Amino acid sequence: MNIANALTVVRILLVPVFVVCLFAGGTGWRLAALAAFVLASVTDLLDGRLARSRGLVTDFGKIADPIADKALTGAALISLSVLGELPGWVTALILIREVGVTVLRFVVIRRGVIAASQGGKLKTLLQVAAICLYILPASLSPPAWVREVVMAVAVVVTLVTGADYVLRAVRLYRGPAGPRPGTSGTSANSTSTSASGGNGGGADG
Repeated sequence: MNIANALTVVRILLVPVFVVCLFAGGTGWRLAALAAFVLASVTDLLDGRLARSRGLVTDFGKIADPIADKALTGAALISLSVLGELPGWVTALILIREVGVTVLRFVVIRRGVIAASQGGKLKTLLQVAAICLYILPASLSPPAWVREVVMAVAVVVTLVTGADYVLRAVRLYRGPAGPRPGTSGTSANSTSTSASGGNGGGADG
């Protein structure tokens, strides 16, 4: 256990806190849910930077970090759909992409870690922004069309970057197998891991 992995665990623990606050209803609880979601999202940024800058990339982080990310995003989207505030098909599209990318990451992890693309980082930023707009209480929320446009852009970028990730994963899988990430490996593998983003590869493409 290190500080980067501890932040990942904190993010996982914040998921049920966020869900409870969101379903509690009322302006105060909505703001509490927003605070929990933003705090969890910030830990995603911090654990990745700490893992890379301090050499704290671990096998636990490579597995737990993407799971924590998907748990947070999935809990937010599913909760909003259950509350009738977000169309179910939007949640389904995003979750299918996110789960699919996570599965692909585990499939190709023995051959290397695919570095996060700028599109992947933009996807994450747009998803967080869109979800925050939907979480805001009605009294503080912008016009409905604003959050709908942001969410629509997030969905498009999510699908496009998902397709790009599939193509890169296929190319990596068909290539020669490299040292298993997390072992001594080669300098090239170390570079790929450190550039991957997240706590050992959490930020996807």
